Amino acid sequence: MASDAPTVWLLTDNKPGHRNQLKGLGNRLRVNAGAATHWIDAPALNVSLWRAVTGLPPAMPPGLPAPNLIIAAGTATHRLLLALRRKPGARTVVLMKPAFPLSWVNAAIVPEHDRLPAGKRTLLTEGCINSVTPLARITDKPEALILVGGPSPHFRWDDDVVFDQISYLIATYPSWRWTISGSRRTPETLSKRLQGLDGLKVTVADPQRTHADWLPHQLAASRAVWITPDSLSMVSEAATSGVPAGLLQLTPNSGSRVADGVNRMVERGHVARWSDHAAVMGGAPQDHHRLWEADRAAKWLIQRFLTGGRR
Repeated sequence: MASDAPTVWLLTDNKPGHRNQLKGLGNRLRVNAGAATHWIDAPALNVSLWRAVTGLPPAMPPGLPAPNLIIAAGTATHRLLLALRRKPGARTVVLMKPAFPLSWVNAAIVPEHDRLPAGKRTLLTEGCINSVTPLARITDKPEALILVGGPSPHFRWDDDVVFDQISYLIATYPSWRWTISGSRRTPETLSKRLQGLDGLKVTVADPQRTHADWLPHQLAASRAVWITPDSLSMVSEAATSGVPAGLLQLTPNSGSRVADGVNRMVERGHVARWSDHAAVMGGAPQDHHRLWEADRAAKWLIQRFLTGGRR
């Protein structure tokens, strides 16, 4: 059995989406199990393929306490994760469908749209794990947030369609205050058009200048949130907050697993379609179980590895 205060190594490739998953899971392990988390920059260690295949750990940064759990997110972390898999007393966890045999790690936490069969080593999640905490109370103020992504393999991106829907919302609900944020993938042409909406009732945020906690703060101040569906991470964050959430309408590409995952979240009532914009803006209660996959995943790991569960 692990100690009462387990140690967790979080292996990161420093990509924002992967760090967000690790942060969310690490936070819940800290709250639910008193875990101490330690971040490790996996690419900086430059682990060779033969170390990964043989499970031979490299020299680690000095001062790290021995881990109970080693959790990795991102392909660039996998060599280090595999090299550490024989470390005494540690259990290894990958946060995606791995390209290596699942038997090489102790557990995988995988979005269900990746179509990995459920099993004793595998937890399937609705959408993506993230660091957003569900809100205890939704504000009464007429404040809305719009999150804009960009071209992706999963939906047919159209600047005009996205801009027209945003303009429609602003015109249809003139008493509301709106905050709009693009992303690194938002086309420059669309970003400039969105900047043109900036005014008394509309604030257009520069995604290059927002801080790490900007999104949770904005969600906490919002009574409604709209998201382009191209990023399942953005959709999952909005849904986790509990703020009434809707999707701007884009055509899904045939065979896209991410588009399938977004559609499941719609079918389960976590987010609404564009056609239901009146319900989203009206604050209609959502009839579904609370979505908090970081918390569910943390409790699953605690039960399996930190409280005498099966190993």
